[in-house]
Amino acid sequence: MQDSTPCAVGIDVGGTKTHLRAFVGGEDVVDHVRGSTGWRPHDAGAAADWLAGLIADALPSSLRPSALAVGGHACETPRQCAGIRAALQERLGVPALVVGDAELLVPAAGLEKGVGLVAGTGSVAVGRLPGGEAVQVGGWGAVLGDEGGAAGLVREAARAVWAAHDRGEEPDALATGLVAAFGVAEVPALGAALEAATDVSAEWGSRSPAVFTAAEAGSPLARAVIAEGGRALAGLVVRLAARGVAVDDVVVAGGTVLAQPALYEAFTAALAESLPGARTQPLRVPPVEGALALARSLL
Repeated sequence: MQDSTPCAVGIDVGGTKTHLRAFVGGEDVVDHVRGSTGWRPHDAGAAADWLAGLIADALPSSLRPSALAVGGHACETPRQCAGIRAALQERLGVPALVVGDAELLVPAAGLEKGVGLVAGTGSVAVGRLPGGEAVQVGGWGAVLGDEGGAAGLVREAARAVWAAHDRGEEPDALATGLVAAFGVAEVPALGAALEAATDVSAEWGSRSPAVFTAAEAGSPLARAVIAEGGRALAGLVVRLAARGVAVDDVVVAGGTVLAQPALYEAFTAALAESLPGARTQPLRVPPVEGALALARSLL
């Protein structure tokens, strides 16, 4: 079969897990998921070795890829992606394409152009200019940005309860929720708890359910934080539009925005106000389908 039927391989390397699918003769023949431990996207050679090892482990010995597309977590610039692509093609000897993982959303949704917006632990939006050049906005990490992602929401929630404390207000549901989530005794101790994180994005982001629970309990502070998070996500799309990216279709993914209706609704309402013509849709298939679509386009 391999001699006569091309094999397209798509890989979605996420921050936590990696998903590989191989497509031969009109059907998926391999579906493989494993952890992303060891993924080093800022070292092109190491990243290519890691991907080659993944393919060797996931594909049977009788099957070799004819074309390969990778969406990589933390692949943030065209230069970085091109370096991994060149190293990967050198190792495998087949056509390859490497993009940021958010770029998988639009092809996964069956679209040729549009915006991919991710709001999970962090947040980022990507699109392409009319000439094909990739543009990414956001994705600056929990300390500097990631507004609307889980970690960014927790950061802004902490700021909100500190401000309320400084105004002399009694702790509300958001304050008590964050104090409990971080295991501290009172609001002033939140600062040290946030600063003590060794993995800022993961440790802050894991406390985000406290924000949504507080909003459901009626906390005005929590509701304001979520509303601002939605506006910030819409702002990413507005930024892409200002740079010339087609934003008619916005494909949304990420465990935070899709699991929390309050955030998704805040985002869509803010986007409708800023860009009335933009159509949003949640991604209903695994992002690896976008990698497969890109790989098949190389055949």
